[in-house]
Amino acid sequence: MPLVRPFRALRFRSDAVGDLSLVLSPPYDVISPDEQRRLLARHPRNVVRLDLPEAEAGEEPDERYRRAAQTLAAWRSDGTLHKDPRPSIYVYEQAYVVPGTGVERTQRGFFGRLRLEPPGEGCVLPHERTLDAPKEDRYRLLRATGVNTSPVVGLYADRTGAAARLLEAVASTPPDVEVRDDDGVRHRLWTVPDDSEPGGPAMTLAGLAGAGPITIADGHHRYETALRYRDERRMARSCEEDPPFDYLLMLFLDAASEPLTVLPTHRLVRGLEEADVRGAAATLFEVEPASREALIEAFGAASGPGGRGRLGLWTRSGGALLTARREAFERWLPPGGAALRGLDVTLLGVALERLFGIDPQAVGAGDRVGYTKSAADALGLVDRGMDDPTAADAAFLLEPTPVASIIAVAADGDVMPQKSTYFYPKPLTGLLINPHEW
Repeated sequence: MPLVRPFRALRFRSDAVGDLSLVLSPPYDVISPDEQRRLLARHPRNVVRLDLPEAEAGEEPDERYRRAAQTLAAWRSDGTLHKDPRPSIYVYEQAYVVPGTGVERTQRGFFGRLRLEPPGEGCVLPHERTLDAPKEDRYRLLRATGVNTSPVVGLYADRTGAAARLLEAVASTPPDVEVRDDDGVRHRLWTVPDDSEPGGPAMTLAGLAGAGPITIADGHHRYETALRYRDERRMARSCEEDPPFDYLLMLFLDAASEPLTVLPTHRLVRGLEEADVRGAAATLFEVEPASREALIEAFGAASGPGGRGRLGLWTRSGGALLTARREAFERWLPPGGAALRGLDVTLLGVALERLFGIDPQAVGAGDRVGYTKSAADALGLVDRGMDDPTAADAAFLLEPTPVASIIAVAADGDVMPQKSTYFYPKPLTGLLINPHEW
């Protein structure tokens, strides 16, 4: 079974940095180059200097990771970061508006350490295929710094409701930290010290999260990197019992109780030239004409959960609603369980390959396929016209992948196509840092 433990986090001291919101950042993998520069300029001690260190002209490839390690050491030495005196579980709340809607939600979970286990062997279940380049980047940073700067997000299922009641009780007290990010999300954090008593809140939450499998929702590259780092450290320190590098930082969310939000990720396809996209789609889908307004309404952030085989299509000649004729797909579906084979994103992947010769590697590499979470932006990028190098030839719109489908795919031991899920909101980087030490 998964082992979840309290830990002593490294945290920014507000008396050293002032406004905490100025030193926090989104996770590294959603930061654009422009946003990275903005965060670097926002505060001289913004955590992006640790989590996504900037490469400087003319320096050796590993120099930016060494610089991150030097910055971390300096911040620990000068009091910018302090280590909590007692192992704790950290309750975390995010209050937000679902993008593109007026729907307000509150999501609660907690940060702790998870003992690393090989993915897919029953305790920790992935759902996403990883790429080598991001893993190598995260490995070099982890090897240089020896800390987890941002968490992996894991899903557990407590059907008793006990975890939700405990989290709600903690959240009814004044928080230790309260900040708002650039998207207007309110983040609140509470420290719950480990009382080492089985009935105490910290150990109870840890036990509830560890009572069944953990599904990785976000952070697959970080998880696999942590496994590689653990294995290498074990080779050098094989006699150490229960070493801290056997664990990583995780945000635990209760999929049975929390109203989790997964945003759709629409596909922008290039290189179709003058192909009759709608005509080609008719070989696999029922095709119904649809206006711009109808597509934006049907596939905006407020759209219902996917799994119905329903897609949107927009080209320069107009739009359509596509409904999969599942019998037409059967012979082309990838191997795997029913959950994977029934995903809308799986059907779209088959359609792109069979109709337009875009194989899964091209989708993952992003050379012919781009992505956006906004249906309106997707249509606008097609409308720019053939002479615009940033334009797309067609937009395929998706509904969000249901959380239940993600868990089912992981439980079957399958992995989804690239860019199948986008959990929102992301946990802030810098609220807590996990040092590989007790």
